[in-house]
Amino acid sequence: MTTWKIDPAHSEINFKVKHMMVSNVRGNFDKFDATIETSKEDFSDAQIKFEADVNSLSTRNEQRDAHLKSADFFDAENHPKMTFESTSVKKISDYEMQATGNLTLRGVTKEVTLDVIYNGTVSGFGDSTVAGFEVRGKIYRFDFGLQWNALTEAGGIVVSNEVKIEILAEFNKVNQAVKAA
Repeated sequence: MTTWKIDPAHSEINFKVKHMMVSNVRGNFDKFDATIETSKEDFSDAQIKFEADVNSLSTRNEQRDAHLKSADFFDAENHPKMTFESTSVKKISDYEMQATGNLTLRGVTKEVTLDVIYNGTVSGFGDSTVAGFEVRGKIYRFDFGLQWNALTEAGGIVVSNEVKIEILAEFNKVNQAVKAA
């Protein structure tokens, strides 16, 4: 089994949600960790574990960030971590996969499927081995108890239920199992 560890200096965990149904609010998590364990070079049997520190959320607006961390949304005081643990990986093509797993957010766990593009594996600096991935998906925030909403004067909603996720991740190989002679 080979273990891979996310490189936070070369990775991003982003989200996007419609605001007033005419524009997008983008945000990211600055503190996160992830590992992949796999016995296959193409990652088709990958076991993925991921967590993000909800208090590291940033939308570049302190007032909005405080509201998102409050009990109206993430309730970071009581639920400081968002986690994902894969249950299966389905290979679609040489570079496309779908990772299905359990996402836990605000104390609620739901199964989600994320689209994964495997960008390949290369030799990095200092005899390291590096793998790159692009992960995209969407969740519905109401499913996870993020229920706050308001209506505009015209009757439209302020924040969409659908949240798009984008993860741009670089992983470094940590170890590789020794093959039997």
